[in-house]
Amino acid sequence: MIRTVLFACLLASAPAAAQEIDLAGAADDRVVPESRMDMQMSFAPLVREATPAVVNVFSRRVVANQHPFANDPFFSRMFRSQPREQNSLGSGVIVDASGVIVTNNHVVAGATELRVVLADRREFEARILLTDEATDLAVLRVETSEPLPVLPFDRSGDIEVGDLVLAIGNPFGVGQTVTSGIVSALARTDVGQTDFASFIQTDAAINPGNSGGALVDMDGELVGVNTMIFSRSGGSNGIGFAIPVEMVARVVDTAMSEGELIRPWLGARLQPVDSDIADAFGLSRPRGALVNEVYPQAAADEAGLMQGDIVLAIDGQAVNNEAGARFRLATRAAGDDAVFTVLRDGQEMTFDVAVQPAPGIAEPDPFEVAGRNPLSGAAMVTLSPAFNERVGLDPFRSGVVVSAVGRRSVAGRFGFRPGDHLVELMGTPIRSLDDVAEVLARHDGEQVWPLVVERRGQRFETSVRLY
Repeated sequence: MIRTVLFACLLASAPAAAQEIDLAGAADDRVVPESRMDMQMSFAPLVREATPAVVNVFSRRVVANQHPFANDPFFSRMFRSQPREQNSLGSGVIVDASGVIVTNNHVVAGATELRVVLADRREFEARILLTDEATDLAVLRVETSEPLPVLPFDRSGDIEVGDLVLAIGNPFGVGQTVTSGIVSALARTDVGQTDFASFIQTDAAINPGNSGGALVDMDGELVGVNTMIFSRSGGSNGIGFAIPVEMVARVVDTAMSEGELIRPWLGARLQPVDSDIADAFGLSRPRGALVNEVYPQAAADEAGLMQGDIVLAIDGQAVNNEAGARFRLATRAAGDDAVFTVLRDGQEMTFDVAVQPAPGIAEPDPFEVAGRNPLSGAAMVTLSPAFNERVGLDPFRSGVVVSAVGRRSVAGRFGFRPGDHLVELMGTPIRSLDDVAEVLARHDGEQVWPLVVERRGQRFETSVRLY
């Protein structure tokens, strides 16, 4: 199984390697074939080493079987949706000899049963160690009495556009298949499939069933996990994407240590530097990401980043937008420091930014409103970056929102909805639940309640009357 995204045109190439930061180190030993004999060389030895560590992942899930009259209010009462089993196929990579396998989250999402088949046809029942929708990765474990073949991670970080790669998986369920190609682009952050996107693009043929399979370099090491394609037809058109091994290693390490996968939060809004911004800051060309806003006491603020700074690189890797910065932070463990290269007043500076989660509580206990007031029967929570990130709100947004409204409650009758942002109540600005509690205690039982509410970006000022 693989995600297929329908696009009418190719995306523009993203900036890839050298961005006015000296990333060169050891001598480059890549060579171009110079003879017919060089061009007739085979990948077979590399394939023999790599393929035993790539597996097939079979998932089974129960789904509702919709009858043809499901949307008809009359006939739907005469039919009942019967659950049915749905089987799907993906691929996976053995990353630890004890039986740890990494695959895509969408391969195993909702599965009631998972089965892994090795290249030598051995079969194992698998259990999930960790799933992460934000990165579209999942880590499985199978129980085995003997070590399994492993595909090692490429931790060198020296992959370049033009490097030869092999994609290994089980497309269309036909059996293990190897395709070859090159790295077409790096750091693709504009394909919009995960929250921490920075994909490797390849023209190695990837098709449905390749999801979770291996993208392997010429050293026989894992450089990425294949995850999706761009296609008009649903088949491979030479535009495939793989999750880089840096992210894969972070998720696997977390799963094996039985830790919690931390979502690092920079606490700064970043904007790509276009030609106008580059001219305004005296840059020879557009590069980096401009800091538009810094959240107080977040990681960026504590490290000393300021509005107007231009982030050029993180840990020596060029960054050109907020998605790239999020990815770089997400590949680091909580408590680490990431080195930011920043341009400020024409001078390059470095800052150590702590990798830490967003402040606040991701799942706060709601305040249940009672008494004689227009909010009675509603549940409310205080916004924080941690909560906002979890529910998909602007992380910088603050205040109090309605999280739930009871059926047949007073709040429901007055039209309050989950997501409503309470700005003012009885003329008092509302910044926290303490403000709400104080106003309700002071005015409970009064008949007229002036209030200000924001809903989906629109501001409403009104007064409600209790009867």
